[in-house]
Amino acid sequence: MADHSQHPSVTQICKRYFYEQGLPEQKLESWHFCDNEHDANTCLALVLAGEKKATSPSLWWYEANNESLPQEGDLNVVTNFLGEARCIIKTTKVTITPFNQISEAYAHTEGEGDKSLAYWKRVHWAYYHRELADTDFEPERDMPIVCEEFEVVFVQEAS
Repeated sequence: MADHSQHPSVTQICKRYFYEQGLPEQKLESWHFCDNEHDANTCLALVLAGEKKATSPSLWWYEANNESLPQEGDLNVVTNFLGEARCIIKTTKVTITPFNQISEAYAHTEGEGDKSLAYWKRVHWAYYHRELADTDFEPERDMPIVCEEFEVVFVQEAS
């Protein structure tokens, strides 16, 4: 979920990243995973540990919120639930897949829980109900899911 009122650490991580890359500084979108503090910070920890390499909002969330879809090569700042920058990720692949066609391999790439497809379906089905609650959409078994794979390209050292 994009954060349009960025924490100062977002500016700091962008400055450091682009300086170390020898590139002109850019302002990047920042966001945290999930819709609650526990899950957001757990997913962030999985990313920092190299376990979580994908995320999967519904296409309908993007449509309901008038947000652009991620594109291969996009850079984003991932924060904790409080908006404090922890890393920069680069999108490596984006596909749109119906919920009921998500593969075991993709669930494993997403890296949550026991990394099984059964776990992925259970927690994401519940999440999509919350994600779409204030929209005109209702979760459906064949709803389109934006499967965004990424790699961590920069980590903010804890202060």
